[in-house]
Amino acid sequence: MDADAVLSALKAEAHGLDQAEAARRLAVQGPNCLPEARPPGVARRLARQFNNLLLQVLMASAAITALIGHWVDAAVIAAVVVLNAVIGFVQEGRAEKALQAIRHLLAPRAVALRDGRQHELAAADLVPGDVVLLASGDSLPADVRLLQAHGCRVDESALTGESVPVDKHPAAVPGGAAIGDRTCMGYAGTLVTQGQARAVVVATGADTEVGRIGRMLAAVEPGTTPLLQKMGAFSRQLTLVILGVALLLFGFGTLVRGMAAGDAFMAAVSLAVAAIPEGLPAILTITLAIGVQRMARRHAVIRRLPAVEALGSVTVICSDKTGTLTRNEMTVQQVICAGQALAVEGAGYAPQGAITLEGVPLAPAGLSERAPAAARLALAAALCNDAAVHESDGRWSVAGDPTEGALLTLALKAGLNPAELRVERPRLAVIPFESEHRYMATLHASVGAAAAEVFVKGAPERVLAMCATQLDAQGREQPLHSSWWQARIDEQARAGRRVLAVACRADVQPPDTLAHADVAAGLTLLGLVGIIDPPREEARRAVARCAEAGIRVVMITGDHGVTAGAIAAQLGLGDALPTLTGADIEALDDAALRQVVATTRVFARASPEHKLRLVRALQARGEVVAMTGDGVNDAPALKQADVGVAMGMKGTEAAKQAGAMVLADDNFASIAHAVEEGRTVYDNLKKTVTFLLPINGGESLTLLLAVLLGVALPILPAQVLWVNMVSSVALAMVLAFEPTEADVMRRPPRPASEPLLSRFLVWRVVLVSTLFLAGVFGMYEWMLRQGAGVDAARTAAVNTLVCMEVFYLFSVRYLKAPSFTLQGVRGTPRVLAAVAGVFVLQLLFTYAPFMQALFQTETLPLALGLRIAAVGVALLLVLELEKALLRRLGLLA
Repeated sequence: MDADAVLSALKAEAHGLDQAEAARRLAVQGPNCLPEARPPGVARRLARQFNNLLLQVLMASAAITALIGHWVDAAVIAAVVVLNAVIGFVQEGRAEKALQAIRHLLAPRAVALRDGRQHELAAADLVPGDVVLLASGDSLPADVRLLQAHGCRVDESALTGESVPVDKHPAAVPGGAAIGDRTCMGYAGTLVTQGQARAVVVATGADTEVGRIGRMLAAVEPGTTPLLQKMGAFSRQLTLVILGVALLLFGFGTLVRGMAAGDAFMAAVSLAVAAIPEGLPAILTITLAIGVQRMARRHAVIRRLPAVEALGSVTVICSDKTGTLTRNEMTVQQVICAGQALAVEGAGYAPQGAITLEGVPLAPAGLSERAPAAARLALAAALCNDAAVHESDGRWSVAGDPTEGALLTLALKAGLNPAELRVERPRLAVIPFESEHRYMATLHASVGAAAAEVFVKGAPERVLAMCATQLDAQGREQPLHSSWWQARIDEQARAGRRVLAVACRADVQPPDTLAHADVAAGLTLLGLVGIIDPPREEARRAVARCAEAGIRVVMITGDHGVTAGAIAAQLGLGDALPTLTGADIEALDDAALRQVVATTRVFARASPEHKLRLVRALQARGEVVAMTGDGVNDAPALKQADVGVAMGMKGTEAAKQAGAMVLADDNFASIAHAVEEGRTVYDNLKKTVTFLLPINGGESLTLLLAVLLGVALPILPAQVLWVNMVSSVALAMVLAFEPTEADVMRRPPRPASEPLLSRFLVWRVVLVSTLFLAGVFGMYEWMLRQGAGVDAARTAAVNTLVCMEVFYLFSVRYLKAPSFTLQGVRGTPRVLAAVAGVFVLQLLFTYAPFMQALFQTETLPLALGLRIAAVGVALLLVLELEKALLRRLGLLA
């Protein structure tokens, strides 16, 4: 639709609305703000934290324990429940800031025509039909249709992922064009980098493109991670087993043993308290928190704790291209002159890297001698330029257009100093870049001569039409060979590079102004430059490392397909990869898309809806998806993904708030490090569960056997909680610090359907629980037969339980490998410190008068400690024999 038709449809005029009509439309349309959904209240958010079956059983246990007068036991259980609730409450409050970040993208002020005059007003007061004036540096206040444009360029990378600002003009484009191709439109939250424009507002508030993304973001339900799914299933199964056994025990006690209902009920409660691993939620949180600290040291900031483990399950990483896999810094990679092709080393705006000819680096003097046309091109690139590059804290950045920044860096690599050149050869006149002309021209004084020189750069087809001659390899003028140059342009385009042509004309008599007619013909072509946003070198290595770990990397970008394919090839994703565009995605239904995503690795011209559909299609195939991105357009997909990874340095606030993880250094390689840490966290969690469950199993079996035999309980409920919440937690906590295993990034990702407890681990839990039963109950019965009182026998049983825990810790650190190695026996410093701490605590438990009063313990002879230690050694020997036998039978990988 052309501009006049748009104005007619909006019932607006080119000189703007009058104040009365604007007020009427504002009353109907509402303010130009994104709607804010009322967030859940504090009480509701806090109540949600208790929606966990295991926590609910713990709460019931705490209540019943309090009713029977065991206040210490009840307080300990309640403390665990409250700790988990508080952590979840705090994390959830941070997670819901994504929509708030989206709302802040609208510009606060705008210049609009009202009653035919310019008025500066709040962006919230804009209405459809308002005519706004835009200039360089302005953030667009609403979605607009351009009416006039003069050299207008808009940075739309936050919406489209396109590396360079887009030229804008009023000419209509096809109705089905992708967002990045709608050159007559501007979108709220994007930035004018150059030129001026007049435009009519076509959408405000929730109707803008940013508002649509906000609605998509709000509609995305936060998913759960593999660990949370497994812990949920594990909690339900464990709870049902515990409640079932407790009920059977109650029935057996009352019907078979003739126990009073109250006593039988107390025994059932004691069994439940013993069987529930109270320390597991705390250890889970601590292990994840330690993973957060480890990742932070490797530049990955975790916003949601479960994302730590989810990273270890990732099977596909969907990565945005611009700023994630690439540097988001335009770089000249090739200079094409007549008969010569020069390669330019280095990446980004730092002037580091040589200009090479046939593989030989050329010094500045050598460049002028062996490639005079390239030397002249570098001079033109420095002078026909409005940008500046500068260094700050070791980082080079551009002020101005990124493409012009790349040309300045080329000049610096050629040994030129742009600042000095501009003094030596001052600019006399300029034709600024405008989209309708597609070139920029500047007139400069010549050193020591009255004549001046014109330099031109622009779209290659346009500049070629303005040239009559070219410089050959020796720097001599010769007739222009248009077909040869067109072939070189096509080669650069196939390589995914943006192409600019550079030309000049010498001996120009300096006029007061420079007009288009002055450069329309008769120029001398200096050459072409091939410019690209290059891949990060570390991203190449990270992609290879992910492949080794069985993780597939998929590129999803809003950029052009040719560029995306070229970058994918340079990253090592594969050569001549098929590329699926946004239009292709729209033509596929969900079932067909699920088939396509299994083999396609490059998706181009993707809109926010496309990215969201792709993530969902991968998840529907059972993939665990990490999605990286930095723009507003990435936010819905970041929230949908199992792990959303936002860029910390160049990412928008909306992306950071939607992601579960933020890369502090914007480095794709940090994702590979984070996956490694995530796998380590899962390994350590599995060790922790395998350590805690047999302890609880041994305690439960001991209590169960006592009731079945009709004897006094070998361990009291308070003593059980002492073991579960003090010694067990202290020892289990060190497993969270276990170092990364050597093969962690050479394994394939574990299947999402893999249970938390494999058949081997279930066997290990049953075996160790039985061994704990034998050791604890055996020590209790042995003490009674030696004439000790019940309290002394219970004290010995508790110490035996803790001693067996210590020796089991050394075994569980290596679930399949032998523990009788120098490193296995020594342990880590934390292991030794934990063992020493537990030893001191057990001395207090056994000999301190206040502990004896609290836990009904008695002093034991020191010589008994050797017998108790022998039980622990026997446990370790049995487990080592079991591991050796299973390895010999080939049942351990």
